[in-house]
Amino acid sequence: MKVLLIAPNVDGTDVGEAYVAFKWAEALARNVDLTVLSFERPGRTPLADQLPGARVISWPEPAFARRHERLNAMLKPAWPLFAHKVKVWLKSAVAKGEHFDITHQLMPQAARYACPLRHFDIPYIIGPLGGALDTPKAFRAEAGSAPLFTRLRALDAFRFRWDPSLRASYANAACILGVAPYVKDVLGAIRLKRFEPMLELGIDNAPDVPRLALQPGKLRLLHVGRGVRTKGLRDAVRALACLKDLPGVTLTSAGAGEEIAICKAEAERLGVADRVAFLGHQPRGHIEELYRTHDVFLFPSFREPAGGVLYEAMRNALPIITAARGGPDFIVDDSCGFRIPVTTPDQ
Repeated sequence: MKVLLIAPNVDGTDVGEAYVAFKWAEALARNVDLTVLSFERPGRTPLADQLPGARVISWPEPAFARRHERLNAMLKPAWPLFAHKVKVWLKSAVAKGEHFDITHQLMPQAARYACPLRHFDIPYIIGPLGGALDTPKAFRAEAGSAPLFTRLRALDAFRFRWDPSLRASYANAACILGVAPYVKDVLGAIRLKRFEPMLELGIDNAPDVPRLALQPGKLRLLHVGRGVRTKGLRDAVRALACLKDLPGVTLTSAGAGEEIAICKAEAERLGVADRVAFLGHQPRGHIEELYRTHDVFLFPSFREPAGGVLYEAMRNALPIITAARGGPDFIVDDSCGFRIPVTTPDQ
């Protein structure tokens, strides 16, 4: 089977979507005749060397897309250019007689980018898609400090109803993959041919590291994630303050962002600052060590599209406490953790 896979970034030396896309491409290349179209960043290991089993067509990622990592992650400003290059390349390939059995837009994960594959008479898949979750009403006042560009999610529902390019992209796809069942509801304004929930991540090479024994009277909670309100760190700090009769329960936070200073102030106000360690951004190696040295992974993220850190925690045999919403509600079940209903910050 000949498969064409497109994603703006595919890189096994990177993190996030680029790394996930690489793992998909790596696995597909072992099973199909795979062609990959992607941008490449200067100074990185060439993608062709990373994927020796695939045919790689790449273009240099434009400099403007690399100037602001958070903005690039949220808005994908280079997507129109990438989509144009894909369209031009595929049109030329088809004109030369090249055949693909199926094409697949793997990334971006966010459900807000029109698909260039819709212009061709070749069956195509999009996804796994995620995101477009709204902020629960009770949490909106506290989430108002987020950067302006992060609030553009509010346009998603409007575009699903009225953007002809986006609607055609999803309506004409042979199959839409979603990171969790909620994605089908998010796309409810569009009649889909087929929808399948599929987790975008997997676990390989699970470490054979014995868990540390629980220490009597102590419980070490761990939160890993960007310092933004929706990741639930503020709620974790507040929950700790409800356990003043259990001084052996402590919390470690690994992550940086505008929310960290707010959470530090909250910990001081609630009298639990001595039980919370704010480590800031940590390298991957130290994150793995944190998973191995803590007892419970606490991740009450209330607008989480998927939740890659949940896989990392489970990979290290950590039980999980998370929110019963979005991706975590699909990933975590009663065999590996607890899911807490999302109601109000106080509850």
